Amino acid sequence: MPSDSSFVHLHVHTEYSMLDGHALLDGLFERTAELGMPAIAMTDHGNVHGAYDFWSKARKHGVKPIIGMEAYLTPGTHRSERRKVRWGKGDSAEEAGNDVAGGGAYTHMTMLATSTEGMHNLFRISSLSSLEGYYYKPRADRELLERYASGIVATTGCPSGEIQTRLRLGQYEEARRAAGEFQEIFGKENFFLELMDHGIGIEKVVRDDLLRLGRELGIPPVATNDSHYTHPQDAEAHDALICVASGKTISDPKRLKFDGGGYYIKSAAEMRELWEDTYGMKEACDNTLLIAERCDIEFTESTGGYMARADVPEGETEESWFVKEVWAGIRDRYGDDFSDEVRQRVEKELDVIRTKGYCGYYLVVADFINWAKNNGIRVGPGRGSGAGSIAAYALRITDLCPLQHGLIFERFLNPERPSMPDFDIDFDERRRGEVIQYVTQKYGSDRVAQIATFGRLKAKAAIKDASRVLDYPFAMGEKITKALPADVMGKGVPLSELFNEKHARFADGKDFRELHQNDPDVRKVYDVALGLEGQIRQWGVHAAGVIMSSEPLLDIVPIMKREQDGAIITQFDYPMCESLGLVKMDFLGLRNLTVLDDAVANIKANRGVDLVLEDIPFDDPETYRLLGRGDTLGVFQLDGGPMRQLLRMMQPDNFEDISAVIALYRPGPMGADSHTNYAKRKTGKQKIDYIHPELTEALKPILGTTYGLIVYQEQVMSIAQELAGQTLGQADNLRRAMGKKKREVLEKEFEGFEAGMKERGFSAEAIKTLWDILVPFADYAFNKAHSAAYGVVSYWTAYLKAHYPAEYMAALLTSVKGDKDKSAIYLGECRRLGIKVLPPDVNESFHNFTSVGTDIRFGLTAIRNVGSNVVNGIVETREEKGAYTDFADFLDKVPTQVCNKRVLDSLIKAGAFDSLGHRRRALTTIAEEAVDQYIDLKRNAAIGQDSLFGAFDDDFTGVDVTIPDLNEWDKTQLLSFERDMLGLYVSDHPLAGLEHVLRASGDCSIGELLEDAERPDGSQVRICGLITNVQRRLSKKGDTWASVTIEDLEGSVDVMVFPAAYNLAAPVLVQDSIVVVKARLRRSDDGVDLSAQEITRPAAGQGGGGGPLTVSIPVAMCTPETVSSFKQVLASHPGVTEVHLKLTGRGTVKTMRLDNSLRVSTSSALFADLKELLGPGCLG
Repeated sequence: MPSDSSFVHLHVHTEYSMLDGHALLDGLFERTAELGMPAIAMTDHGNVHGAYDFWSKARKHGVKPIIGMEAYLTPGTHRSERRKVRWGKGDSAEEAGNDVAGGGAYTHMTMLATSTEGMHNLFRISSLSSLEGYYYKPRADRELLERYASGIVATTGCPSGEIQTRLRLGQYEEARRAAGEFQEIFGKENFFLELMDHGIGIEKVVRDDLLRLGRELGIPPVATNDSHYTHPQDAEAHDALICVASGKTISDPKRLKFDGGGYYIKSAAEMRELWEDTYGMKEACDNTLLIAERCDIEFTESTGGYMARADVPEGETEESWFVKEVWAGIRDRYGDDFSDEVRQRVEKELDVIRTKGYCGYYLVVADFINWAKNNGIRVGPGRGSGAGSIAAYALRITDLCPLQHGLIFERFLNPERPSMPDFDIDFDERRRGEVIQYVTQKYGSDRVAQIATFGRLKAKAAIKDASRVLDYPFAMGEKITKALPADVMGKGVPLSELFNEKHARFADGKDFRELHQNDPDVRKVYDVALGLEGQIRQWGVHAAGVIMSSEPLLDIVPIMKREQDGAIITQFDYPMCESLGLVKMDFLGLRNLTVLDDAVANIKANRGVDLVLEDIPFDDPETYRLLGRGDTLGVFQLDGGPMRQLLRMMQPDNFEDISAVIALYRPGPMGADSHTNYAKRKTGKQKIDYIHPELTEALKPILGTTYGLIVYQEQVMSIAQELAGQTLGQADNLRRAMGKKKREVLEKEFEGFEAGMKERGFSAEAIKTLWDILVPFADYAFNKAHSAAYGVVSYWTAYLKAHYPAEYMAALLTSVKGDKDKSAIYLGECRRLGIKVLPPDVNESFHNFTSVGTDIRFGLTAIRNVGSNVVNGIVETREEKGAYTDFADFLDKVPTQVCNKRVLDSLIKAGAFDSLGHRRRALTTIAEEAVDQYIDLKRNAAIGQDSLFGAFDDDFTGVDVTIPDLNEWDKTQLLSFERDMLGLYVSDHPLAGLEHVLRASGDCSIGELLEDAERPDGSQVRICGLITNVQRRLSKKGDTWASVTIEDLEGSVDVMVFPAAYNLAAPVLVQDSIVVVKARLRRSDDGVDLSAQEITRPAAGQGGGGGPLTVSIPVAMCTPETVSSFKQVLASHPGVTEVHLKLTGRGTVKTMRLDNSLRVSTSSALFADLKELLGPGCLG
């Protein structure tokens, strides 16, 4: 290395110093190579998340990677101590700013690995700092450094390092002693004096003492630049990134901001001009090259090299035991007299699995799945391509016979491709953690970990963050993101490509470009967002993946601990872990398995029937009638509005149809109209053809069940096998190549495909026609193993809804009790099915929703402020001491945790005491006093105070609970409290009886709006509903706008009413008013809301001020008392709306207009009063 002119940066923060380092790796290496620097280090804050990524990308750019870390160290304390330390003598704010970083929690140190052993020691220091030393940051102590110092070069660090902190506080001797200790730990030749100059006082004030210390102890100097971004012009983007991290705006004078400047990758000339020319310290630059020469690390890549080992009986190998277990399972599944087809399939799979060395993998997966099943944890019948393996079926990993469903093993494990198999397993979501705990205990807590993920700022998030840090109102970010091209298949257009005319979606960015051209504020936001896009915002945890290793993970990858729950997580993401030979198991939590388990329990409790899902016949007529009606709201995979329409069109009558509809209902096939073509062909409305007349006989066995359409990936593979003579392994490679759509690859694949078909006598025209169909459909086609396995769950849920509706809907409501939108939709479905949903009850309710006969009873945990401990107290006491007879009896029996004023208030308002004969309003007036008395009594009993005076009579409680005889709240107030406590209207709904108004005034219900994922972002909608909440706010310009919640019988949605719309709508924005909202749909990561364009009263007479209100009364009800009460109700809601009275009876209907003195103001309160007097069907 040319030491007289070059330089190596050894203190560099990359994108993995999240929201602090701005240097994306590819750009960093491009700049390093451009500057002619031979190497570069990564020293991210307290982690080595990016080590493998850094090494891998550096090699591609021809730059030598140096793996390092800016570690956090304890301030002289043991890493297990969780306390802050001050080294300064005084308490002044000035000295506090010079003292130990993190308010006294940690110091910094730069460390670099000189060897592969050193890199793994660095991983151990980082890992154990998190596992054992976390206090504000993951911290190492001297003992940890001593243990793992081999192969590491360290420096005195930045101004937050221990040496500089001591010098800044005037503690030279302490600094000298600390430096000597670090020399002993790392070795004198491995400890350097780090020098940096960004023109700030905190560096200048210690530089002389730092150099003196170096001379006295013989510590060689090394120059660094503490770089946080790549180019000088990135400084503003980095500054914005710091604001994103701190939640501050750029204009905030008190925010965190880097002092000085120049925190970029400076050229060798710049660094040498500073240190060699200005300070005369050529050695400090030369040493960067000497250190770089010493650093030489490698990662060892492999495929499955660290696969967890199976526990097998003595005398057996993984392979021998696997073979025995598979054949035993085959006899269990098929009987002793199984067919030759089964034998041949098993022998083929065994040959591939043994050759590839995956016997142990199968055994490990079978072990934890069967443990779960044996412990009552419901496991899905299969997921993904794994259901195509008969060996998996034999071991009960899956519960779907691959031969019966035409599933292909090679789709799961291709013998012609060096890739790991990957079983995805669904578990009851409540008990998934138990399975992870089992494998952790069995296979070793040091060998099992969850997996990190890295969340990056995409275009819309970057725009919103940029808008916020620039201190623009929320609406600015919303305006810009709405103009961006919509995501397609989860992928958006990068901000940097919006002006690239060659980009495939350039035309979609037209709205944004117009906005950008016409609005300078938009341009400003865009410029800042460009610098944020692609940065890592935070690390997370893989939703399902768990690494299970044959060796301790600390010897392979760095790990960390999640503080809130102690979970152990790899610092690398899965692609990095996989490249190093680690194997992931996917433990997925599936809510619908929880629903199935609860439904089966409900059926047993309510009907005494022991239902076994696996024994349900797949030809049940009632289930297919339900599917044909599209009556599938709440049915797994089949409950969306457009899906229900497709089912009605298709009229499924066999399991193959269920599998097909799951595969077809996706953007690709729907874009090609495959879903409707399937339905038309099935019902005889479209001719069935097989692509080309010449291919009919050859394709009929493959495409016959799907009416000549290519639906599944397995069909693509079978076509390549049967018509072109390819092996299934080759066919799988062909399918993958078609999906990638690379022209040169496709041209090569076509040559072999064409030759194979020609050998079998097919014409060039037929071959070309088939190829032109196959290429796009190979991308659209779905994995049949997955759709068939999920089809089983779909069928089970449909069967339960058809035969046990109350039990199934109770389980479904339990599964969404934390989601008020879904709960409202499913409550509406219960009403449609004629299932009564009863309010919670202290004598009948349990934790969750339960079926009671043909009704459903609300669960107690669904009540606001009522937790599991309270419910345990209520239920266990009830079971032990008997039903509660009245409110006093309840307070007397329950434990003290239930006697909480807030809990009691919630129970009362939710209606949980209604069955005891008490009015809710009356109970609220005495509950607080009664609770106080009972609490005192229970406390006295607990300390034995009553024994001082002898035993009381059995009937004596010492408490007087007299419930006053008060009228109940009016219906509106009653329902309002009920909704506050339960999140929903349960016993009644203010809109019940007004369905015709809602339908006439809107183009969809709110439930349909929330369900319809296909409705485009920005499309116009019109809904009608009840205003349940209005929050008015002021914009920065002083204009009023509002956030309004609108609810109908199926759900609720938030509506943003910005100033222009608010000025027109203000008079009707009144709680409990029924309104019609014309708005734009807005989709975001948080869900769906609306941006109002117009809000008015319903035009139809039944609902608003635009026409008369019609009230229906049977003639038989027209007694003087009823008529008098009717007039009183109208008089109590005076207004301008005319009332028409419709008298019905004996087949006649007579309508009359009431006197103007009885005109009313329409509201939910009026409707509630009318329905209470005349019945729910009186409106309209």
